Amino acid sequence: MKWPKILFDFYLDASIHVAFSVLALFHITHYFLELPLHIHLSFFVFFSTIACYNFIKYGVEAEKYILVANRYHKNIQFASFIAVLLALYHAYFLPIEIWKVLGIMAILTGLYALPVFPKAKNLRSLGVLKVFLVALVWAGTTVILPVVAAQKTALNWDVWIETIQRFVLVLILLLPFEIRDLQYDSPNLKTLPQRFGVAKTKILGSFATVLFFALTFFIDSLSILETIAKGILFLTLGIMMYTTKRIQKKYFASFWLEAVPIFWWGIIWGLNNWI
Repeated sequence: MKWPKILFDFYLDASIHVAFSVLALFHITHYFLELPLHIHLSFFVFFSTIACYNFIKYGVEAEKYILVANRYHKNIQFASFIAVLLALYHAYFLPIEIWKVLGIMAILTGLYALPVFPKAKNLRSLGVLKVFLVALVWAGTTVILPVVAAQKTALNWDVWIETIQRFVLVLILLLPFEIRDLQYDSPNLKTLPQRFGVAKTKILGSFATVLFFALTFFIDSLSILETIAKGILFLTLGIMMYTTKRIQKKYFASFWLEAVPIFWWGIIWGLNNWI
């Protein structure tokens, strides 16, 4: 039983799981907005997510990533290198319009990871701001990118509502991670749980889940599938916020929470074949 656990932990630590979550949200946008799928962009999003997340987790400081001695981290480094090569291959087929949006996403990711402010290492070290930046990047990547790739579809009212919903959804998913990391984070970060406590942060997350679902009814071309799918997600997020604790089981956040978009993707796929 040792090797399955090693492979599973590597799947999580090498950011493959989070890449599937991003890809799930990316494809969900195609379902809801009825967009044609750009296959090269789909692969690019998946592999670049692996590379970017591993860089943020392990590569900001060179001695922790480039000059690694640990065999396990060398394997993650190798997986990241392969992901970069595959992302570059698929990037070659992307039109210039997509590159403009990718440039903005790259700048935001750089602000998150790199030391650009004199009094802070990066936006990642500025507590509350980091969750908003992550949510913004996820929303841009999983909603704006596929819309721009479709070319013929303008950034209309429904696109903006979907973008706001996606932003709120990622904020909700990040809160349990913030609660989990209370025991590790420096008090100087001033994260939401540090500012307001665990109970009030969970209440804030619960209000955010209501906001997420309420925004559904502002969509002009709302379908039955989308209403049911977002209703199921609303209930899932509510249960998630209720069960979130400061001391969490090992895989609660790193696997189960990050699997929520994948679960939602599966629900939508099932509903699409049923309705």
